[in-house]
Amino acid sequence: MTASTSEIRIPDFVGGEKKNLIGGAWVPAASGKTIDVVNPATGQAVAAIAAGGADDVDRAVKAARAAFEGEWSTWTPHERRKLILRVHDIVLENFEELAAVETLDMGAPLARTRGLKEWTSQVLQFYATQTGLAGSAAPAQNSLPGDFLSLKYLAPVGVVGGVIPWNGPLIGLWWIFGPALATGCTAVLKPAEDASLSVLRVAELMQEAGVPDGVVNVVTGYGAEAGAALAAHDDVDRIAFTGSVGTAQEIVKASAGNLKRLQLELGGKSPDIVFADADLDKAVPGAAMGVFTNSGQVCVAGTRILVERSIHDEFVRRLGEFAKTVRVGDGLDPDSQLGPLISARQLDRVLEYIDIGSGEAELVSGGGRLGGDKADGYYVEPTVFANADNDMRIAREEIFGPVATVIPFDTVEEAIAIANDTQYGLAGGVWTQNVGTAHKVSQALRAGTIWVNCYGVLDPSIGFGGTKRSGYGWKGGREHVEGYLYPKAVYLNLD
Repeated sequence: MTASTSEIRIPDFVGGEKKNLIGGAWVPAASGKTIDVVNPATGQAVAAIAAGGADDVDRAVKAARAAFEGEWSTWTPHERRKLILRVHDIVLENFEELAAVETLDMGAPLARTRGLKEWTSQVLQFYATQTGLAGSAAPAQNSLPGDFLSLKYLAPVGVVGGVIPWNGPLIGLWWIFGPALATGCTAVLKPAEDASLSVLRVAELMQEAGVPDGVVNVVTGYGAEAGAALAAHDDVDRIAFTGSVGTAQEIVKASAGNLKRLQLELGGKSPDIVFADADLDKAVPGAAMGVFTNSGQVCVAGTRILVERSIHDEFVRRLGEFAKTVRVGDGLDPDSQLGPLISARQLDRVLEYIDIGSGEAELVSGGGRLGGDKADGYYVEPTVFANADNDMRIAREEIFGPVATVIPFDTVEEAIAIANDTQYGLAGGVWTQNVGTAHKVSQALRAGTIWVNCYGVLDPSIGFGGTKRSGYGWKGGREHVEGYLYPKAVYLNLD
């Protein structure tokens, strides 16, 4: 027997008014304003966070700069490695609490948030292995006359500003804090106003692990205020942003002031291609959860399912049946597979797209908001549209909800053309038992990550990124760490 929602212990951290972490101190917003934290499963406020603004960001950046130029700059790679491993241990020791906080804050089921424990362990251990990059030097050949020794160093860029979305704060925060700790940079993180609690709790744990004051700072608030101020700040050396294309375009403009380095991971409308020879017992649930996972609130979601015409009807039938079996409920219920959407605003957006889709394609399953005991939350049924084409709005625009659009195709070449006919280029999937087809299609797709006979797996030591309007830069892997460093040439005259 599984535990009921009422038997799940609500963490003590949830509740009350949360403050910003600036220079090692927990302080309210300079304005004194707060933002309610709403549990999307119930629509009820459970806490409040500081509504930080430009003044708070400025204080945090100054604290980060002071830490970067202070004692933190003297820490050796070995000392930073030990620190990351201490952070690893204390975070994992408290992960049950973190999972519950994340579930209450943004709605993802405990099955998902608890499942992030192993990934968190992997990502922190990976960054612990990368501490030797900063300060590393390699002799370089040169063509200079005389006796010179030429060296090329990698040095930390300085203060990094991070802006992360609400769909997975326990994942997003490590893309900022991990490489900062590994390289000797410092960071100011602005989490989404809709989901900041787990970030704040992790920041507390990092303090307990011994992260020096000012090395990590967290300013909560609205994107148009705190986020914009961080993007425009003249003393921020790099911005790492995950979110919408529109916001990213504003960040690019704001970065011009001091020519900040940028890493942008944006939206997607990823194709998941199912060929006639695919194993449908794997492809149907795999493609379905490639859309529905996290209630569709995933940037890499394979929301355009391209299916070879000869199996289209069977695939659609099985996909619709699968969608009806997915259990949607309060994330604190261990039996829930999908939770609510993040907010009433997002609920309205998704329902609007479902209404648009109903006039464009064939509605196979779902299509409505859940009522009854879920009426106060932001729940949407897993929804499947079929017999669609790539010119429909539901096939071209990112919905960010549990909505799958199935598009038929006839040939490999047509599948590739449809898949690439999008402004995005974040991810894609291929389901086939033919190695040649898998290789040809994965090479032809214009996207940063391709999955073959699976969807959504991620190794932090390899990472992912996008092309076209899905952004630029890389998250994870050595390339991510190197983005926090810059090369420095040193010429030694030995005469």
